[in-house]
Amino acid sequence: MTAWLGIASAEHVRRGVELGIAQIGHGRRAGLVRMLLGDLLVHYPPRETLGGSPLQGFTAIGRIADEEVWQEDEGEFRPLRRRVDYDMSVQPVALEVVREDLDLTSGPHWGHRLRRGPVELTTSDAGTLSAAMRGAR
Repeated sequence: MTAWLGIASAEHVRRGVELGIAQIGHGRRAGLVRMLLGDLLVHYPPRETLGGSPLQGFTAIGRIADEEVWQEDEGEFRPLRRRVDYDMSVQPVALEVVREDLDLTSGPHWGHRLRRGPVELTTSDAGTLSAAMRGAR
């Protein structure tokens, strides 16, 4: 199993959770095809909306539910998506709460990694984020 960090606005993450899908990189294929059935996906919205106020937290966690990458038809917008089984019991966690405990944020210029997704997470980071979002910290 691999753990991934998906980066999208909180507005887009909420919609994805409601629909049981992941749409990474504005619906591009590259990030989605790297994910396999059973992989963990943690969402990090840097902002509430595209260009909106900063949020910088982890807001949703789930597992990739199948092997299919499929295209949705939304008129002029035709994003690629994956099905995800989201854990509806988790609570959002601010980046600042876990930042000192993450490999992801340990090196210089770590913020650059949070501009695009998906980012592969270490096993340690996946465990830290899962525990924090489930209130086990």
